[in-house]
Amino acid sequence: MGADRTWPDNPVIYQIYPRSFQDSTGSGEGDLRGITDRMSYIADLGVDAIWLCPFFVSPMIDGGYDIVDHMAVEPRFGTMSDFDDLVAAAKRCGLLVMIDQVLNHTSDRHPLFQASINGDEVAAECYVWRDPKEDGTPPNNWLSLFGPSGWTWHHKRRQYYFHQFLSCQPSLDLRNDKVQEMHRQEIQFWRDKGVDGFRFDAVTSYLFDESMKDNPPASKDVQDRVFGANFVPYSYQDHVYDMLPGDGAKYAEKLRAWARDDAYLIGENNSGNNSLRLTLDFTEPGRLNGCYTVDMPESGADPDMLEHLFETIEDLSRHVKWLSSHDQPRHISARGDGSDRDARFFTLMMAVLPGPWLIYQGEELGLPQATLSQDETTDPFDLIFWPDGPGREGARVPLPWSDAPQFGFTDGTPWLPMRWSRDRCVSAQSEQSTLGFYRSALAARRENGWGEATVTEHRQDGDVLICRIATNEATWKIVINYGDQTYQTAADPPFMSSQPSTGDVLGRAVAIWKLTPGSAQE
Repeated sequence: MGADRTWPDNPVIYQIYPRSFQDSTGSGEGDLRGITDRMSYIADLGVDAIWLCPFFVSPMIDGGYDIVDHMAVEPRFGTMSDFDDLVAAAKRCGLLVMIDQVLNHTSDRHPLFQASINGDEVAAECYVWRDPKEDGTPPNNWLSLFGPSGWTWHHKRRQYYFHQFLSCQPSLDLRNDKVQEMHRQEIQFWRDKGVDGFRFDAVTSYLFDESMKDNPPASKDVQDRVFGANFVPYSYQDHVYDMLPGDGAKYAEKLRAWARDDAYLIGENNSGNNSLRLTLDFTEPGRLNGCYTVDMPESGADPDMLEHLFETIEDLSRHVKWLSSHDQPRHISARGDGSDRDARFFTLMMAVLPGPWLIYQGEELGLPQATLSQDETTDPFDLIFWPDGPGREGARVPLPWSDAPQFGFTDGTPWLPMRWSRDRCVSAQSEQSTLGFYRSALAARRENGWGEATVTEHRQDGDVLICRIATNEATWKIVINYGDQTYQTAADPPFMSSQPSTGDVLGRAVAIWKLTPGSAQE
């Protein structure tokens, strides 16, 4: 492997939240040099690429997704030279580099937004400023995904500006020529820096219907499928006007043109309405390589969800698998019991299912969701609905590397408290541990071509999903037992299992057989 490595069709991508990965300065916050220092650890997992969450200049109100300068490094994370060193280290380790692109909005401290406040009408046209109704209320009923109104009044302009997330994140008008040129330059800048691909934040939120009509109420069926918990008022609307008009998916063709054909592009599809169908729209030829949706983490990739996936998307390279991220609670707690058993269960399931796969830092250690008090929490989404928020910050607690003070993450005070069990540290894990199992599962995926396989059969049997996949070399039978009872198979011992198996599949386990003519599995 070397610096000229190209993207496989179904890569395994390791997501890094820089603030929580490794601190190299004693500040208590992770940084780019810390990532570079740990690059060989990432490569040894057997992944194809890294994805860096935002490290751009930001006041960090929304975890770095409120950006002041899209082409500069936030000083707390280091310098541009540190970024160059990180890319060079990744290439030496045979890893491709993907970074976030947050095109939907900027920080309200961005010079362009400040210019719009101060009367620059060219700058104002880059955002979504609108006059109030005659009674002074917002232009329409659009809400922010975080809960409150999507409109904030600014006294200097005597207008409202729209924001699909926090009020400190004013939405850009992505149809505006100046905005498009700005984004083209940003993407080209990072490609010239050696970046191999991009993850596009909130790609389904880029465009709105210019009629600015009120969104209609959501039916109960639609409400259940909208991103987020039902206590968030956002879920009470059918978002037909504030996001994804008819040309929404087609906008991905601009992203492709700006990034060029050799870049690997994935989009965050945060619409719960027909999310898999939208994924197909966004991944038509000349658009994105893949999208990921909230279906997997919110369901725990249960049999109903996987059956729907297999029936909707034939080419699974277009659907990116994931279970945890910086925006979701860690899955072995949210969808499991926090045990090593459940960590291995989810790991082998994800490894054997075809398609790209996102691994969030720390899941290879079997890290459970960390518990934080209200006083310890800084994430605005968690705090708005405390204590019932989505649990984003608990997934951002820094990684435990060793049994040294502060778990080897920092010589200072970590920005979030670390109360990990010592057996979860990297240094405490052996080849028989969860970390060792991750490495084995990734190696088996790579050696046997599971990522490139085709699902040829699938059926449910109660809490059990039985699949067959075909690779170039073999056919494989997969039994995923989501229940607590042993599933009787009367088959030979499996090729690989997440729990000890002589053929029958224990509760909360995955077993895989390589099929041969005349075998019991056949």
